[in-house]
Amino acid sequence: MTKLFQTIVFLLCCSPVTLLAQDASNMIPKQSAVKDTSRQTDLIDLARQLFNINPQQPKTQREKKIYFSFLPIPGSVPGGTGRALITSTTAGTYLGPQSTTNLSSATFAPYWNLKSRFGLPLRSSIWLKDNTWNIQGDIRFLVYPQYTWGLGSNHSSSDKTLVDDNYIRFYQTALKRIKPYFFVGGGYNVDYRSSIKSDDPAVDLKQFTGYNYGTNGSSVSSGVNLDLLYDTRNNSINPMPGSYVNIVYRINPTFMGSDQTWNSLYVDVRKYVPLNPANKNQQNTLAFWSYFWTVFDSNAPYLDLPSIGWDPYNRSGEGLDQNRYRGKSLFYLESEYRRDITANGLLGFVVFTDVNTVSGSGTLFKSWHPAAGTGLRIKFNKGSNTNIGIDYAFSKGYNAVVLNIGEAF
Repeated sequence: MTKLFQTIVFLLCCSPVTLLAQDASNMIPKQSAVKDTSRQTDLIDLARQLFNINPQQPKTQREKKIYFSFLPIPGSVPGGTGRALITSTTAGTYLGPQSTTNLSSATFAPYWNLKSRFGLPLRSSIWLKDNTWNIQGDIRFLVYPQYTWGLGSNHSSSDKTLVDDNYIRFYQTALKRIKPYFFVGGGYNVDYRSSIKSDDPAVDLKQFTGYNYGTNGSSVSSGVNLDLLYDTRNNSINPMPGSYVNIVYRINPTFMGSDQTWNSLYVDVRKYVPLNPANKNQQNTLAFWSYFWTVFDSNAPYLDLPSIGWDPYNRSGEGLDQNRYRGKSLFYLESEYRRDITANGLLGFVVFTDVNTVSGSGTLFKSWHPAAGTGLRIKFNKGSNTNIGIDYAFSKGYNAVVLNIGEAF
């Protein structure tokens, strides 16, 4: 526990945020001054003009309105297995007054590569009236072949094998507000994987990875999670000012169905710094994200170990192939500059860089893996402040064009 405590302290000290010691009223804009979207333009406005649809009279955001964003695109799916047809639908709404209630959101992003790989992921974050409760859900059904490079950092980019597996995830968590911005709760998590094997019959996955658990056949991780959440953001789709801390301790005992007993800790810290706070209608923000993820027992299933790109929203490590680095502990840090190009908010850009380190074949914090990139932002829906993101990201030996709805974090 001493080592664990020292690691958490190190993470919080290294992160470019100072959170709990601040007055929360200074960290999030007063919602009584609701953002005036009548002076902004999005793709919906352009479509109305193109098809001569008479717009409604300009007004600020209406409460209890549902804001939809939909994007059907061909693109690359994570894991390096080629291109796919991807559709992403994001819905946001307020379940209470905007002055006291965060934007609830749900994202459904199915994809299919026209062959053997498809996914049906659904993510949701529901904020009840006055933020009294936050209910989070993550449900996925994936047929998901993906490359793996084994544990640690000592493998070359060509030293990989394709792993076939079918994956079902069901996570549900409820958090109760204890005081403004601070929530405590828990939930149930299950990860079930079947048909785990290398795509190459000549490769024994257990021997290739040097890992004994969850490398052949199937694996089950079933257990409960305990959550602490501190969140001063008012919009998780595209945060402006604010801060975020999430600590998740997961317990997977055999009596709840797990193949082996194992525990894990996930600590996620984010900070959003407006560079022009007087102008609430203009994006000009520095954003920072850091997380630490570790397992405490040596028998966690291989595909449940910390891995780049497998954070809860699968948004880390842009510029790196998903799963490129996997270990029993992973530390990640990303910084991003976000800026509007046009005064009406229709176009913007981002510049970002990230770095990670994993344990497995060496010591954590010894070997670092950087990536960087830039991207264009197009305002899809100004009501929910949802952007279409087109990013070019790269690292040593890898580059990709990534399309998303919403920001990376």
